[in-house]
Amino acid sequence: MHSFPSSKTALWGAVAILSASIVPHAWAVPSLARQTGKSCTACHTTLDALTPYGRTFKLGGFTESADDATSLPPLSVMLQPSLTHTQKGQPGNKDAGFNKNNNYALSQASVFYSGRLFGPYTDSLFGPSTAEFLNKIGTFVQTTYDGVGKAWSWDNVEFRYADSATLAGQSLAWGVYMNNNPTLQDPWNTLPAWSFPYSGSGLAPTPGAATMIDGGFSQQVYGLGVYALISHHVYVDVGGYRTLGTGFQKAMGVDPADEAQIQGISPYWRLAYTSTQGNESWEVGTFGMAANTYPGRDRTAGKDRAVDVGLDAEYQNTFGKHGFTGLVSWIYEKQRLGATQALGGATDDTASLRTARAAVEYMYDKTYGASVGCFRTDGSRDVLLHADSINGSPRSDGAIFELNYLPFAKSGGPSWWKASSLKLSLQYVLYNTFNGSHSNYDGAGGKASDNNTLYLQAWFSF
Repeated sequence: MHSFPSSKTALWGAVAILSASIVPHAWAVPSLARQTGKSCTACHTTLDALTPYGRTFKLGGFTESADDATSLPPLSVMLQPSLTHTQKGQPGNKDAGFNKNNNYALSQASVFYSGRLFGPYTDSLFGPSTAEFLNKIGTFVQTTYDGVGKAWSWDNVEFRYADSATLAGQSLAWGVYMNNNPTLQDPWNTLPAWSFPYSGSGLAPTPGAATMIDGGFSQQVYGLGVYALISHHVYVDVGGYRTLGTGFQKAMGVDPADEAQIQGISPYWRLAYTSTQGNESWEVGTFGMAANTYPGRDRTAGKDRAVDVGLDAEYQNTFGKHGFTGLVSWIYEKQRLGATQALGGATDDTASLRTARAAVEYMYDKTYGASVGCFRTDGSRDVLLHADSINGSPRSDGAIFELNYLPFAKSGGPSWWKASSLKLSLQYVLYNTFNGSHSNYDGAGGKASDNNTLYLQAWFSF
C-alpha cells in the first residue's frame, strides 16, 4: 500500500501519502464496545481520538471485558460512502473509472476482528486455567476493500499480550506487541498512524513528500516490540521492524514493487510523560525510527539511510457537555541517499524533511463536533527526488476544517443493534502550498488552491 522511497518514482513517501489519504486512521470498533459493555464514546471523543479510558483499554491489549457482556464473536463491519469535490477537476480519476470531479464512492468497506483473541469463548474452549493466560492476548485485525482502487488488502493488524505488575513499589502496565505499521501501537493521537485528520478522500490530490515513519512502511513490514507505562506517568516503547517477503505481501493484497526494503532490522523508539487528573489529561513525548533501505528493493547500488526524530504533545479536557482535545507533532528526517542517487532518483546524496501538524478538536454533548488542523512539510530541494514538484521543493502546507455529527454517540445505535455507530462528516482541505506551488502560481504546475477538497462522508460501523 505504501512505498518509500522508490527508484522509479524518485519520491520519498509519495505513495505513502496517497495511501494514507485513502485509508482512514482510526476506528471505534463495535466489537470492542460489545466486549466491554460500554458505548464507543467511553473510548473515543469523535470516534477518533482516544479518551483516557480508551488509552488504558489499548494499553491493556484490547482485553478488558465485562462479565457476560456479549456472546457474539469479536467481529465488526465498517462502511464508508463519500462524495468528493475538488476546486479543479482531476483528469486522472477517469483512469480509475470515476468522473473528473464530484465523485460518489464507497471509499472503504472493512471487516474487523478486534478484542480478546478467542472472544467470549476462551473458557469453554480451553478451560479456566488456560483461559487466564489466553485472555491477556488481544487483537486488532482489519481487512479493507478500497472502493477507489477496487481491491481488497490487509490493513492495520496488531496482536498484543498485556499484563500488570509492581516494580520497585511502582505500578507497571506492560505488554508485547506485533504489528504491521510503525506507530500503530501508540495510545495517543499525535503519531502518524492515528493522527488528525482521521479520514480523507482517495480521489483528491495529496502532497508528494512524507517522512518514512509517516506511513512509509505501512502494511509492508512486521514489527515486534515491548512497552510499559510506569507509575501511570512514564511510557516507554522499544521495537524493531523488518520488511515482509514479496510473496506474503502479494497474498495480503499489497504490491511490493518500488517499495523500500529494510536491511536487517529498523529500530523504533518512544518515550512519553503523561498525567491524568479528573477530567484533564496531557502528554508530552518523543519518538523515532532509523532504517537502512534498498530503494525499489534494488541492492545493486548499495543502500540509503534515514533517521526520523519526532516530538509530540496532547491535551484533553471535558467539562459538562463540552470536550476539548489539542494535538501537536513535529518530525525531522535526515536522509543519506547514496543508492537512490546512483540509481538516478536524486540529485544530491543527502537531504532532509520536516513535518509539523497541529489540531484542535471540540465536541458538544458527545454529538456535535468541530475540528481545525494545520500542516506543513518542507525540506531540501531536489528536482529528481521530488519530481512532482515544479521547483524540486517538497513544501506543502495548508489547513483542514471538519464538522461531525454523531447521532448514536450518547445512547448507542438503534434498538436492534445498540453496539453500532454512525458519524457524518463534512471536511474541507485548503492548500496554501502544494508540492512547491503556491496558491497564486498560474504556470504549468497550476495553483495550490486547485487541489482544495470538499469531502462528505458517512461512517457506519456495526
